[in-house]
Amino acid sequence: MKEIKVLGTGCPKCKMTMKIVSQAAGKSGFSGSIEKIEDLSSILLYGVMTTPAVVIDGRVVFSGGVPSLDEAESWFKEQA
Repeated sequence: MKEIKVLGTGCPKCKMTMKIVSQAAGKSGFSGSIEKIEDLSSILLYGVMTTPAVVIDGRVVFSGGVPSLDEAESWFKEQA
């Protein structure tokens, strides 16, 4: 895993998702990049219709709500 993108327009759920993903990344020792994408046209390129969404290495792994910390941590374990 090298790149994580949190897709969202800046709504409270999007900000919370970014916070949770960052916490999970820190707990796992993740050393790649985490980027927040707020541009709607860029978000649509991923085929995402509801935000927030999380993209890991170009693949949408979550969309349409706020993940739990446990769920976000599982993404890092799967990629290890």
